[in-house]
Amino acid sequence: MVLKSDPIDRIVIVGGGTAGWMTAAALSNQLQANATITLIESEEIGTVGVGEATIPPIRQFNQLLGIDENEFVRACQGSFKLGIEFVNWGDNGQRYFHPFGPFGKAFDTVSLHHYWYAAYESGQADPLDDYSMAWVAAKSGKFAPPERDPRNILSTFDYAYHFDAGLYARFLRAYSEQRSVKRIEGKVSTTSLHPDTGFVNAVIMESGELVQGDLFIDCSGFRGLLIEQALQTGYEDWSHWLPCDRAWAVPSARGEFTPYTRSTAHQAGWQWRIPLQNRAGNGHVFCSAFMDENRAADVLMDNLSDSALDSPRLLKFQTGRRRKFWNKNVVAIGLASGFLEPLESTSIHLIQSGIAKLLALFPDKSFDESTSDEYNRVAAIEMENIRDFILLHYCLNRRQDGELWRYCSNMPLPDRLSHRIHQFRKFGRLVPGEKDLFGDASWLAVHIGQFNWPERVDPLASFRKTNYVEWLRRIRTAMETGAAQLPTHQEYVARFCAA
Repeated sequence: MVLKSDPIDRIVIVGGGTAGWMTAAALSNQLQANATITLIESEEIGTVGVGEATIPPIRQFNQLLGIDENEFVRACQGSFKLGIEFVNWGDNGQRYFHPFGPFGKAFDTVSLHHYWYAAYESGQADPLDDYSMAWVAAKSGKFAPPERDPRNILSTFDYAYHFDAGLYARFLRAYSEQRSVKRIEGKVSTTSLHPDTGFVNAVIMESGELVQGDLFIDCSGFRGLLIEQALQTGYEDWSHWLPCDRAWAVPSARGEFTPYTRSTAHQAGWQWRIPLQNRAGNGHVFCSAFMDENRAADVLMDNLSDSALDSPRLLKFQTGRRRKFWNKNVVAIGLASGFLEPLESTSIHLIQSGIAKLLALFPDKSFDESTSDEYNRVAAIEMENIRDFILLHYCLNRRQDGELWRYCSNMPLPDRLSHRIHQFRKFGRLVPGEKDLFGDASWLAVHIGQFNWPERVDPLASFRKTNYVEWLRRIRTAMETGAAQLPTHQEYVARFCAA
């Protein structure tokens, strides 16, 4: 006998910004006006607004909503992103690239990086970056979407976007309101809880208005108005692994229009540069235990590549996560669920991932606990894997010019990360994790880029008869030829999606 579900009638989203409007857009698209969706936000409450760089899954989110790419890029002053260049991370003066897409093109059952390493060690190959189609295009300032024909070398990369997060929220607000999402302007004063279950019954506005709901989505940012202040869920602090706890952010003139993000390590943190059509976003993430705030602001302003357009503003944060992402009838999305510093541009992705899990495990009014337990299990694994990938950048550094770097290179690591580092160092093996956002190419880029080089290659390689040196040469030539055919980033944007 199939039990009839008691469907959700009323959904209340507390908080706007990127998290709130992404949630509203996705739910309104999927529920098709079969439940009321109300979003509460206050124009007086600012948003963090530095999440301007993304990773490739954002394209799937926009496609799910039926959003035209050129229209979206145009509306959000956007540009395109082929990966992240890391400067001074392994050591001072050293650079490497984390590409979107694989290195090379598979030509054997043995992973290409084993053949590359053998050839490189014998002086018969170029640096690993030069076998990434994303980097070969990016270093020349070229961009066009990948070809669909898998035989074409120009099919071997992926891409994401840089955009103004405030404009993206505005774009999605219009999308959502066209699909019957109701917006209420104002601040939440208090929360009404059910005396027996502890579920949230309603939020009460400063105006006195009562907003009732069945399912509440907390998109209130670091404050966690529902998940923490009302339900006291608790927070798991990860600052012993990721000790940076401050960021100065400032816009500048755009300058160089790179189709990639740049991350430059400094004495007690790192600086981002994100080029949009109308400006560049810049910020200095740092650890206040090793550098005071005023000095950190000076480091940012002294290292801008173009003139500042405003005064820098300070953001404070604590890396970690809620002990539960879904508690009773409240689901925390975005910063309300936790925070990982923006080193690998995962903030907006974590919003997207939270929404995807909510849709996959969407509840009825019974709020069966096994559903929220599964959501929390998967969300914890995903976030811990991203944490470990970010941590990999810090722990593999060779810098000795700052206390932060010495601390990070010697700190105890999570067991799973230690295992992955050991396996690559010993055998060049890339050990995947469950629900791993970042694939083999991403981990490989950081291992090699930050000098965690393997002691030996895959034993299977010695049994193969592949002329890998010639194959690597052909891949390299094909990539250079392919990149030469592409328009520049500026030309592509001007032609298809200029704001």
